Amino acid sequence: MHGRTVRPGRLYRSDGLHRLTGTDLDTFATLGVRTVLDLRRPDELAAEGRLAPADGWAYHHVNFHVEPWPDADLTPADMPRFLADRYADMADAAVNGDQPFARCLRLLADERALPLAFHCAAGKDRTGVLAALTLSLLGVADDDVADDYARSAGLVVPLLRGRRDDDGPPPAWELNPSPAEAMHLFLAELRQRYGSVADYAERAGVGAAQLDALRAALLYG
Repeated sequence: MHGRTVRPGRLYRSDGLHRLTGTDLDTFATLGVRTVLDLRRPDELAAEGRLAPADGWAYHHVNFHVEPWPDADLTPADMPRFLADRYADMADAAVNGDQPFARCLRLLADERALPLAFHCAAGKDRTGVLAALTLSLLGVADDDVADDYARSAGLVVPLLRGRRDDDGPPPAWELNPSPAEAMHLFLAELRQRYGSVADYAERAGVGAAQLDALRAALLYG
């Protein structure tokens, strides 16, 4: 934003941190994380558990998207449209009820909570939406936001493949799990509905002071 630079080492986007064991936990400890933000549904949390608490960091749970996704018979070419629609559902739902996006942004804007790691189950959808909206509010260009999101595929594909219980043809989400086009569609259509990402954030319960705090915490210059 206006020539400013996003500060590294402040936010970490991840898949399920409850899976960390052994040396992974040691690596996680070196990041100096002060806050873990868990975006999974309560049923996922109950079934899978959470990262064991440790000295030096706080845990927060925000149910970022209430409804499980509908079953769909998709091809890889269908994924951008399908994902953009699901991400729109998340964003639109967050302007009502307990306003989960605003609750997350309050943490991300709190200097005392940083560095912060936020995670869901696969690390690309709920976390991808939160990362994309946050980066957009910091002034990051859509191309860079979409590229960051698309990098998820290299880590998500092995994770999702390992969770399959059959040897049949891979489903669409495994062949094309995080296409950059999905994020471009989501952000463009969000602006069509709300005017701008900042206008969306205001509708979702994020005030000007909170946006100023977010930029102060996460930008240089």
